[in-house]
Amino acid sequence: MKKPVCLITGVGSGTGASLAKRFATGGYQVAMLARDRDRLKSLEKEIEGAKAYSCDISDLNVLLDTVKSIQNEMGAPTVLVHNAVSATFKPFLEADPEDLERNFRVNTTTLLYVSRALAPAMITAGHGAIMVTGNTAALRGIPTYALFAPTKAAQRILAQSLARDLGPKGVHVAYITTDAAINAPWLGDDTQKPSWLKPPSDWKDKLEDYFAKPEAIADEVFHIAHQDRSTWSFDHIIRPYAEKW
Repeated sequence: MKKPVCLITGVGSGTGASLAKRFATGGYQVAMLARDRDRLKSLEKEIEGAKAYSCDISDLNVLLDTVKSIQNEMGAPTVLVHNAVSATFKPFLEADPEDLERNFRVNTTTLLYVSRALAPAMITAGHGAIMVTGNTAALRGIPTYALFAPTKAAQRILAQSLARDLGPKGVHVAYITTDAAINAPWLGDDTQKPSWLKPPSDWKDKLEDYFAKPEAIADEVFHIAHQDRSTWSFDHIIRPYAEKW
C-alpha cells in the first residue's frame, strides 16, 4: 500500500527537521516546505520518503501551486503540520509596522490557505489531522512581542475555529504550544542562527533543564496527530521540567 502523506511547512534544521524525521519513521511520505533549497535537498537525501519543495510560503500563489504539485506527485496529504514562523522581537515604537503584516501572512494566513487546500480531501476520506506548532506568544503579549504575539494569537484562534468545524467531520486539529527555548542545532552557531535570536550568555549550562529538544517536540506532535478520536484534544502546552510557569 502507498504510504500516507504528511505536509510540513517551515522545515528548518531544528523542530522542522525533527518533525520530518519523526513522520517518516512513523510510516509517512513527507513533503517538506521551506525557502532554503540546499537544506531541504540535504534532508531529502537523509530522510527516506521525504521530498523537498522549496517555497516562500508568504507568496500565496506560489504556496498554492506548491500544494498542488505535492497532491499530484505524492498524493493528498492526510496530515498537515504548520510549523513555519515569522517573528519580530522589538518594542512597537522601534519595529517596522510592516513586520506585523509579514508575520501575520506566514503565521496565520498561510495556515488558512493550506487548510482550505487540504481539508476537502480529508473530509471526503473521513479522517485527517492538522497540527499547528505555537509558542506562548499566542497566549500573552509582552513589549518586545508587539508585532509577533497578535499573529500567533490569531493563529491559535484560527486553529480553534478549524477544530470546531472539522472535528465533527473526522479531521483532528490541535495547537501545540512550546513554552521554552528550543535546543536547535544552530543555537550556538552565529553563522546559522536567525539574526533576531539572542540566547542568554549562559545558555550552554541550561540546555538540559530549560531548552526543549526538537526530537521530543516532534514525538509529541506525532502522538497528538494519532490520538484516538474518542479522546481528541486541542490545546497542548509542553515545557521542560525546570521551566517556571
